[in-house]
Amino acid sequence: MDGPKLRPAVRALLVDPDDRILLAHFDLPLISLWAPPGGGIEPGEDRRAALHRELREEVGLDLPDEPLTVVWHRTVVVEGAVPGWDGQVEDYVLLRVDPFEPRGDLDDDELAAEHMGAVRWWSPAELADAEADNVKFAPRHLPTLLRTLLADGPPPAPLSLDL
Repeated sequence: MDGPKLRPAVRALLVDPDDRILLAHFDLPLISLWAPPGGGIEPGEDRRAALHRELREEVGLDLPDEPLTVVWHRTVVVEGAVPGWDGQVEDYVLLRVDPFEPRGDLDDDELAAEHMGAVRWWSPAELADAEADNVKFAPRHLPTLLRTLLADGPPPAPLSLDL
């Protein structure tokens, strides 16, 4: 086999009318960080089906019936981060949603098995403060990327990101 074994994945940038974003805390073997909900695309699923399943499981949201606009794309190669894989190729979709209380279908033990803990809404000011305090996000510069995305709108083609 040539190159790393990468899992296809999709994540949702869930942004409410006040420009708050919903993020989940992940305790991975080598790092703890905040990231948008989402995950791997299973065999037989397309991006929409995978995102629908992941959002129901992790935050209890039914995927809105609207076109999915991929705004960011990144490849992550991190040994041990995704069991059975060397990393993943992620597409990030921007979804404007009304605020809701995140309560997914998975119980706490199932979420912990996926290294997922707290889920919360972050205001633009909280993101800026956390970024200044060196809180870890995925993608790495999420607060800055999100500010640009919300100010300029979706790019004509997905922006390719680093870690």
